[in-house]
Amino acid sequence: MVSSPSIFPKQNWWSPGRSSVCDICGDPLQLLLQVYAPTDKETTFHRMLFVFMCPSMKCLLRDQHEQWKRHPEKPSRSVKVFRCQLPRINPFYSPECPQYNESHEPAGSGAALCDWCGTWKGDKLCSSCRQARYCSEKHQAMSWRTGHKTACQQMKVSSPVFGPNKSGTTSLESHKVGSKNLWPEFEISIEDESEYNRDISEENSLANSLISRNRNDDTMNSLMDNFKGDDDKKSWASFQERIAEAPEQVLRYYRNTNAKPIWPVSSGRPSNADIPKCSYCSGPMSCEFQILPQLLYYFGVDNEVDSLDWASIVVYACEASCEASLPYKNEFAWVQIYSLSTTL
Repeated sequence: MVSSPSIFPKQNWWSPGRSSVCDICGDPLQLLLQVYAPTDKETTFHRMLFVFMCPSMKCLLRDQHEQWKRHPEKPSRSVKVFRCQLPRINPFYSPECPQYNESHEPAGSGAALCDWCGTWKGDKLCSSCRQARYCSEKHQAMSWRTGHKTACQQMKVSSPVFGPNKSGTTSLESHKVGSKNLWPEFEISIEDESEYNRDISEENSLANSLISRNRNDDTMNSLMDNFKGDDDKKSWASFQERIAEAPEQVLRYYRNTNAKPIWPVSSGRPSNADIPKCSYCSGPMSCEFQILPQLLYYFGVDNEVDSLDWASIVVYACEASCEASLPYKNEFAWVQIYSLSTTL
């Protein structure tokens, strides 16, 4: 699933603390996407990876400097990845698969989330109405300025007794996110790349990838003029060829120790030494999935100089999906940004 309020497993006792904010600007991170990716291990019958990101391009540019610092003691990132996993027999979910029909109902309400972003745990109550919940003082202030000030007074008048119920959730009928700046929600459909027929010959793949689909606009013509001898242009052409059969794809899932992501540009790729070991078991981390820049189109991100943009986000996770005492384990994201010399 892409963006929207996150669907956290019911381990609602997790308190993310500083993990929920951008280490650069201090604002709460937004959910970029979440991937349900169980493995064959008994302990990973349920396995979810969450990718969070600060929407500020300024922070992402500073994040670039941080990710090149090899294995800092306290990394400062604007992109964070968390892994959560559970065995089939666990205290939170039935071992039987749910029946998705008209009678299916969620097993429980889960943790009370922030009424502004719908992403992080809302452990701060509005001191006036005692109903609205927030993950941070900033989101509380933003909510107050954009309408909660009026709604708060109305709730106080209409509800002589108010406050959170015993389950920790509020008396509001359903959780409605207040912010209009969150990225829209989409479901990611899964398709195998091998299902697409390839009609581009191997010997002419780089050149043909630029012209095979009659993409003779100014951008591609400019790219063609600068193609020879430029590694970034060659990588871009190869990238375009690879995704041409399904240009709408936003995520490429690998989960293979030998898998290699397809990099849109040659500059800004990590070496093996740049990928850290697992923070918990010290084992190797491998490429799990890759988030493509096409996602920005679906999010409706403006094409402005200071708008959020990336070439690729590659998520590396512990190969062993190791167990640790923390319910949510930090994984690693490598963000590649288009170099200033790349013509796109």
